[in-house]
Amino acid sequence: MTRRFVVTGTDTGIGKTIFSAALAGALQIPYWKPIQSGLEEETDSEAVARLAKVPIHAEAYRLVTPASPHLAAAIDGVAIDLDALTPPEGDLLIEGAGGALVPVTRQLLYADLFARWQIPVIVCARTSLGTINHSLLTIEALQSRGVPIHGLVFLGDAMEDSETIIPEIAGVRRLGRLPIIDPLTPGNLAAAFAANFDLADFD
Repeated sequence: MTRRFVVTGTDTGIGKTIFSAALAGALQIPYWKPIQSGLEEETDSEAVARLAKVPIHAEAYRLVTPASPHLAAAIDGVAIDLDALTPPEGDLLIEGAGGALVPVTRQLLYADLFARWQIPVIVCARTSLGTINHSLLTIEALQSRGVPIHGLVFLGDAMEDSETIIPEIAGVRRLGRLPIIDPLTPGNLAAAFAANFDLADFD
């Protein structure tokens, strides 16, 4: 059975790369970041390789400017070809950039790309203040485009009400919550994932 997922988020900087590393490592499947914007610090692919030790597919685009892909490409003088964003075959975990409505180009959002791919999407949401609104808007935007949603993952400290009401209103499955991990090491990440998620939910 082929296992293929897209990981997106309700915002940037919420920890979806850490979750991507945890899931890819637990399933032992390859990881692909289609577009990397910003190369000065550790890239998402490098972080996943360090934390999960899984095969990494090379990015279709590596943009120097740390910005939304549409803007980073314009500043870098790069034209993004959508044909280059066709996912590799086989088992795969794909991570988007920022939130689901981040522009890939001026004509296409990540959510539109997900709709083309029709690969089940896992929505990552933080647990802090504001997450109910951000999460429901993200899920609604995906559902309106016919994107298959595999489930919802929370990142951060426990917040029982938010973790209950969001999946209830949205009608999506809550897969679990990945707590803050300190220190963030491959072993600690794997242990936290095993303690808070059921691998059977990703079959």
